[in-house]
Parts: sequence; structure tokens; C-alpha cells
Amino acid sequence: MIEEYLPLIIMLVLGFGVAVLFLYLAEWLGARRTTHGKQTTYESGMEPLGTARDRFSIKFYMVAVSFIVFDIEVVFMYPWAVQVGELGLVAFWTMTVFMLILFAGYFYELKKGGFEWD
Repeated sequence: MIEEYLPLIIMLVLGFGVAVLFLYLAEWLGARRTTHGKQTTYESGMEPLGTARDRFSIKFYMVAVSFIVFDIEVVFMYPWAVQVGELGLVAFWTMTVFMLILFAGYFYELKKGGFEWD
């Protein structure tokens, strides 16, 4: 039984070994000169404004969660849409219930003001 897993074990050991080797080589051969530019915070090529400890509005997080929820919706709907003809009525009604739940969340967020950009 171990013979079946031997190629996988060898691949994992080699991969781990190469990763550790590259980390040590980068540490050993890499440049060590530090400058002020290397020590500053990177913000899309712009000079940093303020500190990294500033508080964000809760609306920022609401938009981020909304994006994730509706992005996941598309991830589930695309394979269903490709195969809807072959899946039958049960899959159709299951996706209808799924979409109704998502629309309920959409209208809840709309009611709470999650889409207001001021």
C-alpha cells in the first residue's frame, strides 16, 4: 500500500525541500541594503496618508461582504446555468429558492442603506 503513495511522498518532500532551499538561498544571496523608500508603507505608489491604525467606516465592510456574497452567487449560478436543461425541474426550483434567499438579503441591505455611497 505504501508503494502507491511513494511518488506522492517523494513529490511532497522534494517540493518542501526546494521551497526551504530557495528561502535560505534568498536570505544568503539577497541584497541587504535598506533605504528609506524600502521601509515606508506601500500604497499603490502614493505617499502614505496617516497611520495604518485609522478606523474605517462600517460601510466599507458592508460593501466588502456584499461583494463576496454576490460574487459567490455567480459562482454557484454559472455551472447551474450551463447544465439547467439536463438537471431537470428539481434543480430549477432549488436555484429559484437560492435566488429568493439572495434577493431577500439584497433587499435587506438596500433597506439598511448598505448601497449608499456617501
